[in-house]
Amino acid sequence: MSKASVLVVDDEKNILSTLSRALRIEDYEVDVAGSAPIALEKLATKAYDLVLLDVMMPEMDGLTMLRKLREAKNEVPVIVMSGHGTIDTAVEATRLGARDFIEKPIASERLLLSLEHALALTRLERENEELRRATGATDDLLGDSAAMRQLREQVKLAASANAPVLIGGERGTGKELVARAIHLGSKRREGPYEKLNCAAVPAELIESELFGHEAGAFTGATKQRRGKFERASGGTLFLDEVGDMPSNMQAKLLRVLQEGEIERVGGSGTIQVDVRVVAATNKPLRKEIEEGRFRADLYDRLDVVPLRVPPLRERAQDVALLAASFLHQACANNDRRDKTLTEGAMGLLLRYDYPGNVRELRNLIERLVILTPGDQITESDARALLPIAGGGGNGGGYYRPGVPLRDMIDDVERDLITRALEHHQGHITNTAQDLGLERSHLYKKMKALGMKRE
Repeated sequence: MSKASVLVVDDEKNILSTLSRALRIEDYEVDVAGSAPIALEKLATKAYDLVLLDVMMPEMDGLTMLRKLREAKNEVPVIVMSGHGTIDTAVEATRLGARDFIEKPIASERLLLSLEHALALTRLERENEELRRATGATDDLLGDSAAMRQLREQVKLAASANAPVLIGGERGTGKELVARAIHLGSKRREGPYEKLNCAAVPAELIESELFGHEAGAFTGATKQRRGKFERASGGTLFLDEVGDMPSNMQAKLLRVLQEGEIERVGGSGTIQVDVRVVAATNKPLRKEIEEGRFRADLYDRLDVVPLRVPPLRERAQDVALLAASFLHQACANNDRRDKTLTEGAMGLLLRYDYPGNVRELRNLIERLVILTPGDQITESDARALLPIAGGGGNGGGYYRPGVPLRDMIDDVERDLITRALEHHQGHITNTAQDLGLERSHLYKKMKALGMKRE
């Protein structure tokens, strides 16, 4: 059985013959090319384990060919050889990704040793890449709880397939992290990753966002635009909050999933797309179907591989690990010295139930980092910012002895507005409507409470 396949590229026939004979004796599978253009044609149709490439050739020199290979994203290992070796040539070959540089005349022992090292390094890189793909894709899904270990295993299994995935879970649980982990762990990881929040795009624009439009398709469409499906072709499209997709768009999305083709707004022809759809929702879609707000046939198409991201209250043992990770990130992102959480502060964090889940914990840790002047975040620091710290979920934790009533009321209002903004993903109009306020009144209230207008 052959060791590996090698393409020898040289314009001198006697060198091709000599090298081919030496390599075949060592059980290598050998192919030859008398010029760089011929070699590029062979590489376009066959995958070789290694290329042995001469520098000085007519038509196209070896370094130009190597440059063209890398521009075409062909990462085949290359050993460069030259009878006119210079330091500059060797440096340029290395910069372009050559594994080695050999001067002619070539000693058989030197050639074979170079090939063995190059192939061994390539095998090691491939093994490391497979290992990273198998384990690294879920690195952001932190947690040692049984629920998170199970989720990571499910993500790896889902990533290895090509079927649509539907991710369910409450707001703030990390559904987008799961979607990205599926993409990074899949065979499509080198392809594009596009995402669209179906709840954040106005209903009249969502079709253009997904499918693109032709110039003149509607007022303001001054030039052709590719949609998310086209841009994601060969990769993954993440549809967040798919339960909020308008009903007329649900039928069009179903057609794309069934037929693998789209039609731009204002266009007359269809475009084939190769896209894996990963969708997420915090809504109970079966109930939405019963009440006529979501299509049952679309649900069946999306729910081929169902995943559920557990809320933080179901994996409370992960809070300490998450808090430590968010603490380090928040200090780095906000130009703060590293801070630590005292035992008392951590105790309060562990007793809170986090209705906003992981996102709420991350935001809380960032507020503590920003608003705590010292290097230690104490129990009193945490109690001041945790709305029901130690209150057992009854709201009594808002009371703090010795603090004026007005300040405590401000804390309550600030917390409620923050939670409402998180629930509506920062959408001011929806938040104001939810709280029964005018938009301008909400802005004034936020300003009075010292809240930044993001």
